[in-house]
Amino acid sequence: MAQGRQAPLPPGSTIGVFGSGQLGRMLAMEARRMGYRIHTYSPERNSPTGQIADFEYAAPYDDAAAVQSFARSVDALTFEFENVPSLVAEIAEAEGVPVRPSGPILHAAQNRQREKSMLSQAGLPVTPHRIVSDTEELEEAVFEIGLPAILKTAAFGYDGKGQTRIEPATRLDSAWHSLGGQACVLEAHIDFERELSIVAARGANGDFAAYPLVENRHVNHILDVTIAPADVEPAVAAEADRLARQLCEFLDLTGVLCIEFFCLPGPLADGNSQASRSQSTGRLLTNEIAPRPHNSGHWTIEGAVTSQFEQQLRTVSGLAPGSTEQLRPAVLLNLLGDLWQDGEPDWQALLAFSDAKLHLYGKHEPRPGRKMGHLTVTADTTSEALELGLAARAALNSN
Repeated sequence: MAQGRQAPLPPGSTIGVFGSGQLGRMLAMEARRMGYRIHTYSPERNSPTGQIADFEYAAPYDDAAAVQSFARSVDALTFEFENVPSLVAEIAEAEGVPVRPSGPILHAAQNRQREKSMLSQAGLPVTPHRIVSDTEELEEAVFEIGLPAILKTAAFGYDGKGQTRIEPATRLDSAWHSLGGQACVLEAHIDFERELSIVAARGANGDFAAYPLVENRHVNHILDVTIAPADVEPAVAAEADRLARQLCEFLDLTGVLCIEFFCLPGPLADGNSQASRSQSTGRLLTNEIAPRPHNSGHWTIEGAVTSQFEQQLRTVSGLAPGSTEQLRPAVLLNLLGDLWQDGEPDWQALLAFSDAKLHLYGKHEPRPGRKMGHLTVTADTTSEALELGLAARAALNSN
């Protein structure tokens, strides 16, 4: 393989993916459509990505020799999720293989402490928080921030894992030990109006494109429904777009990135305020980021000119982002392993809804809370799409 190649990679080139879940699977599907090859690397065999990829490497992430061999087999590398050792990026970069997004971005996104610091340096509004490394610091942080608050592990948290809510009656030592007694971030509880997110892409030459802002509704800390576009004031949507561009440029990102926001209740910033003069609405707080495609962006497969997975393929290959124009209002509904608790879901009943588009991820074992697939519905309005989507999902267990 050519090392350190900077020119755009044409169809026929090989893209390497660290991680092998559903995000890599959907990337591999786009790659096949566009004539690219996909190699995937993870400790699993017959993984969701491996079922579609051209080649599946199954080895531990800390196997330096295997990672080096993998890097030498591809023309560019990307990540399917953040929680892989930064060693993999270092080895690939040492081999002269472009890593997109870069290793330092991956490193920052792996740890909430580093992530909060990065977001603050980029000038994005963040939730009030304190870094704590022991129970004494936790007590001080609670005094400063107040209660209720959310205690989160600094590393390796997702879908509500690695966090606990602290109330006035909560024993702080118990909360601390429930998360393993490791470094944590204490965040103020935010009385938000709704949760929003935006997926953006930035090419190697700096071209930027963002999808419409969407609303996310969660159940048990797991995304349940995404509504695209979000029903928010134009100024809030414009602010999200501006913040996404600001962060992508600060990071010098090449790739796809999602930012999750809390939208605060209340009026927009006063027109005479300094915040308003800088085009800030005063309504958005940054929750967290993911430097990759995101669950809340799956609606783009049917609902936008360019899916978030084609954007990932384009940007990793050195191409400019495609159009992010939304074709129709869309709703995404996750399908969790809970749907299998009474046996195989009734797929025929779901697919009787002609506007419902089913995506299953090829996972072998359904478990409660595990994302097994998703459903997308497009319609003339988001309310119509949501009504159809909820009915279609309910039909899976109607008998």
